[in-house]
Amino acid sequence: MKLKIERIHPTFGAELTNINSKDINSDQVFLEIRRAFTDFGMIFVRSLYLSLSEQVKFGRRFGEVQIHVMNQYHAESFPEIYFLTNLDENGIPSGAHPDMGTLYWHTDASWKRRTGQATIMVADEVPNEGGETHFCCMEAAYQALDAETKDEISTLKVVHNLDFSRNRRHGHDPLSEQQKAEIPPVSHPMVRSHPETGRKSLLLGDHAEYVEGMDYGQGRALIDALNERAVRSDLIYAHKYQPGDLMVWDNRRMQHKATPYDTLNERRVMRRTTVLGEIPS
Repeated sequence: MKLKIERIHPTFGAELTNINSKDINSDQVFLEIRRAFTDFGMIFVRSLYLSLSEQVKFGRRFGEVQIHVMNQYHAESFPEIYFLTNLDENGIPSGAHPDMGTLYWHTDASWKRRTGQATIMVADEVPNEGGETHFCCMEAAYQALDAETKDEISTLKVVHNLDFSRNRRHGHDPLSEQQKAEIPPVSHPMVRSHPETGRKSLLLGDHAEYVEGMDYGQGRALIDALNERAVRSDLIYAHKYQPGDLMVWDNRRMQHKATPYDTLNERRVMRRTTVLGEIPS
């Protein structure tokens, strides 16, 4: 079986067709999927309807699957899966957003020493309006910077901190002291090189707290300014989910964010698996 690949954006992203859930974990098909993942940075398949076990197995083909420190989001019997749902214990929309931090541009697991490689998202239930995921290519964002800015930031290091991003976006459900102890802040280069292609990109987003060796306020201003410059409209793709969609993106070159939806009247159930990558350099 030969995958069909259709580019969806001039800079990144592709839809894969001629594939089903039985084939996705075969050696031959996965090799093609992995190649498309590297080439396009973000890929998706419509109406695949992976089971939880198939999702975990698929994730493990990319590498070590993250067990998220926020274990209150773990799927029952599958700690590798992080559930994002607005449904309460009775399956009724609660009116509460499950994770407000997802509404801001970020890179998955940038708050870990080994940052996210692939993120795998499966859509179970989707709202009629909103609840999309927007993607932006940080390689293209870096290339768009002027030479003076590239030189200014070339050696800077930024501290990423989940406790920082979590607390400023949530009025509830903070990290416990034990969870904080498991994930101390980490320092990463502001400009990273992709370990497979060598291309440079910005490593920032909502988890980036401050610049090492710089006044805290000045560093915050620089991070905020670069984050704003990075997410240009011509570098963004907005994905409208359909039930059963499989979405896979490369955190080593992409940022993403979710869009709001009516959490009181609409239903949204998504499950995410993140595969750890390398220490950025």
